[in-house]
Amino acid sequence: MITMKDIVREGHPVLRQIANEVSLPPSQEDKETLQSMLEFVINSQDPEIAEKYDLRPGVGLAAPQIGVPKRMFAVHTTDDHDKLISMGIFNPKIVSHSVEETHLENGEGCLSVDREIPGIVPRYARITIKGTTLEGEEVTLRLRGFPAIVFQHELDHLNGIMFYDRIADFKDELKREINI
Repeated sequence: MITMKDIVREGHPVLRQIANEVSLPPSQEDKETLQSMLEFVINSQDPEIAEKYDLRPGVGLAAPQIGVPKRMFAVHTTDDHDKLISMGIFNPKIVSHSVEETHLENGEGCLSVDREIPGIVPRYARITIKGTTLEGEEVTLRLRGFPAIVFQHELDHLNGIMFYDRIADFKDELKREINI
């Protein structure tokens, strides 16, 4: 079971690497790792389990955050119609996005960042993403609102980008300039 002690914190070099594609079909080890990541985000949202194991609540977890530089992440959240989006995905990529941008009013947080970092993190309002599920199914997802933001946050992790790299007026020695 993944716990907070397994989560790599900001400043660790793996969080700044571009993660490697996962060979498909994925190995048993990759499937088990992604399944454990999905279980972590589900468990982190269960108050009893989270308290018992001292888990910070999260809606997504990318493999680099547990020290694995591979293109896979897990998400467990609901959309604006209360439809559950709970999945592990291999080799996700954005295939199209809106021109319109959005952001979370209270900023974003990250399991790898143990501090509050205020600021607007610009994201695409709508994205279409392709990838392969834990079950080996190729999927195309059209996301908007909160789930679109979550997927973009996790995709950034696969590209060595931290959410605060996108905050225009944030100054910090760990911030990296990115081409937006």
